[in-house]
Amino acid sequence: MSQVRLMREMRPAAPPVAFPASGKRILRQPSPGTLAVALQISKPNSLDWMTAMDCVCEPHERERWGLILAGGEGVRLRPLTRVVYGDERPKQFCALLGRETLLERTRRRAALAIPPGRVLVSLVRAHEPFWSPLLGGMPPHCALVQPQGRGTAPAILHGLSRIAATAPLAAVAIFPADHWVSDDRALMAHVLAAFSAVRVRPELVVLLGVAPEDAETDYGWIEPGGPVRGGTRLYRVQRFWEKPTPALAEDLFERGCLWNSFILVARVPALAALVRSAAPDLASAFAAVQPAIGTGEEAPALEALYATLPPVGFSDRVLATRPANLAVLPVQGLAWSDWGQPARVLATLGRLGIRPAWAGRVAPRSA
Repeated sequence: MSQVRLMREMRPAAPPVAFPASGKRILRQPSPGTLAVALQISKPNSLDWMTAMDCVCEPHERERWGLILAGGEGVRLRPLTRVVYGDERPKQFCALLGRETLLERTRRRAALAIPPGRVLVSLVRAHEPFWSPLLGGMPPHCALVQPQGRGTAPAILHGLSRIAATAPLAAVAIFPADHWVSDDRALMAHVLAAFSAVRVRPELVVLLGVAPEDAETDYGWIEPGGPVRGGTRLYRVQRFWEKPTPALAEDLFERGCLWNSFILVARVPALAALVRSAAPDLASAFAAVQPAIGTGEEAPALEALYATLPPVGFSDRVLATRPANLAVLPVQGLAWSDWGQPARVLATLGRLGIRPAWAGRVAPRSA
């Protein structure tokens, strides 16, 4: 039995947070090579938990940035979103649970740990009719509009270029815009733990791996390796498994592997170095336009660049190389779904006791 599976079965499912239940900040200085102390609060929805999260005000908070990837097409969920809205809008611009769209929920979630003025949103120009009404109150500099959709790797590099122009040594958390999470505060406590990790170990790139509920075949999986030195809850990434067969998924589940959330935290130099190593051509292309980033020349420079770029996925091209500085942080104490399929959305809503009026109009074969 793996160490991660043993931890999932034997320990309370509560994420780490760097504040005690009293809500007072821990003032001790971390020693080199160790993380700030992480305490376990057994009831993530308790008053103690809320107090702890509301008091997050680390001295290094100014180093934190966020990047939300909201440029995807959402094709797999189109049979459902077309029924709900009657048009071709991507799922991140849809309100499928309450009145908030998935993008708005992601922005609100990120703001639990990162100042909203430092949470950038990567968008695509063709989607402007859908995202434009959602950006009210967001600082203009936070909207990163790509000329075309060219996959997650260019979107991430564009975001890193904008952050590097202002804060070249910053730590950034990258979030997909289209996930559902049962407990936003619990998830962001894990993101804070990852920020703490890369503050102490700036070379690390930390992925959040969700403790699975079942042997899901439609998700990517992370197989953890040995623990990262330093007394942390981080593990090396042994291997990625993409959309396994049912038999393999059952084996991964039994061995304590984790669902890949594609939420990651790293310092800008570490991510930039990772891309230079795995995709030097892409890194060089963005390096050429870096002087224009944040100036009036950014839009035409990106226009010319994106006209030459093929679609590039960050997972396939970069993470799949499994660099030695890649680590995974197990996420426990919450439910998570990427809402990639109609059936998954309906299952989540059913779990919450919600049946929208449009549910009966979703074709059975798409659910």
